[in-house]
Amino acid sequence: MLVLKFGGTSLADSEAISRACRITRDRAGGGALVVVSAMGQTTDQLSLCAQGGPANACRLLQALRDDALATAGSLLGSAERDELAAAVDRIFGGANALVRRLSSPGGPPTPSADLDALLACGERVSSWIVTLALRRRGVDAVRLDSRALFVTESRHGGAAADFDRTKVRLLSAALPLVRNGRVPVMGGFIARDAYGEATTLGRGGSDYSAALAGAALAASEVQIWTDVDGVMTADPSLIPSARSLPVLSLREASELAYFGGRVLHPSTMLPAIRHGIPIRVLNSMRPHGSGTLIVPAAPEAPQVVKSVVYKENITLIDIHSTRMLMAHGFLARIFAVFERHETAVDMVSTSEVSVSLTVDRPDKVPAVLDDLASFSHAEENGGKAIVCVVGEGIRYTPGIAAKVFDALEGIRIRMISLGASRVNIGFVVDEGDLEACVRRLHATFFEQPASSGGESCE
Repeated sequence: MLVLKFGGTSLADSEAISRACRITRDRAGGGALVVVSAMGQTTDQLSLCAQGGPANACRLLQALRDDALATAGSLLGSAERDELAAAVDRIFGGANALVRRLSSPGGPPTPSADLDALLACGERVSSWIVTLALRRRGVDAVRLDSRALFVTESRHGGAAADFDRTKVRLLSAALPLVRNGRVPVMGGFIARDAYGEATTLGRGGSDYSAALAGAALAASEVQIWTDVDGVMTADPSLIPSARSLPVLSLREASELAYFGGRVLHPSTMLPAIRHGIPIRVLNSMRPHGSGTLIVPAAPEAPQVVKSVVYKENITLIDIHSTRMLMAHGFLARIFAVFERHETAVDMVSTSEVSVSLTVDRPDKVPAVLDDLASFSHAEENGGKAIVCVVGEGIRYTPGIAAKVFDALEGIRIRMISLGASRVNIGFVVDEGDLEACVRRLHATFFEQPASSGGESCE
């Protein structure tokens, strides 16, 4: 069986939804389960509903409701339109009650069950639309409520899944449908904890939902349908000549996802790594393409470097303390601060009395710096970007690092990570130099003629 996940751009309008339905119908012969994101920018609009006061929220919700019904209108017959209208009214009726509790002109509310329940409305609506549109096209589709299937920890704004409980529920509810030739359809991203409170898997969590479902049901493949032809050698908005990659290892894909690859959410990789489920990234606007296949171990390829990726809005924190000279526990104290403030660290570089590291949560930096001041001198430098060259075997291939830094001659590099990962060379630059870095590196590894002996012979 296949798990087919359609992202927001693949469901952005009636034409896109029709394409998703055709793809599902064409691929459901061996069994399929469909996971959908909210349509277009729905989740962003729902987030705004919690910030601008009840009157503004009411207008936004009405617009979302009207847009959903208008989008679905040409896809459905009269009976399906009536069924959808009743479901959408129930969903947005509940949303109005939520925003009355959440709306605050002082800024975004603290993550909570109410906020997660509000953000879930987009996937609840899109799963209804796709289910009814599939039925209209002769597919025996069944909508399942993801909130009754995906179980998470009791945390809001981005919870970790309880895979064992989720697996039991999916095997009970979804697998019998697939075995009987029916197609379950469910929203991604949304879940509940063990006590029944609304949770979400974090932004981009629909990919995670699909991978969890694929792992739980032992799918032959998880297909992520998006708006690009697979995983690319670089961001095509920066590098028009970027091309898709036919195959990647899970380790390469994980690094690409974490360090800025725009196609996959980093958490998507985790269930696949643990359960060996292949993931294929495909373009819903070009459904006959082969996309990118992500497998546990990719075959050897003459091109060691697979992609150049970047991550913006990075803050570099430099920490120094001569009191820690020859003393143990310096790093432990530093990372205890980041743990306390639930702030992930991307890259680290250390010496005897100083540490430089990067974070992508600038909102957390002031509190982190206050705590670090109790035992060190710490400074922040915002406006940075991480650029990474990714490929299996980079650590063991002579000449790769030399090519990277030759290409970056004249650009100020603030920090380097080399050797921590066997598939990644990463460095920090000013955001103003980001585009030049990516263009130079892509030209070096993908646009220049390869030497006769390949990179590994340098």
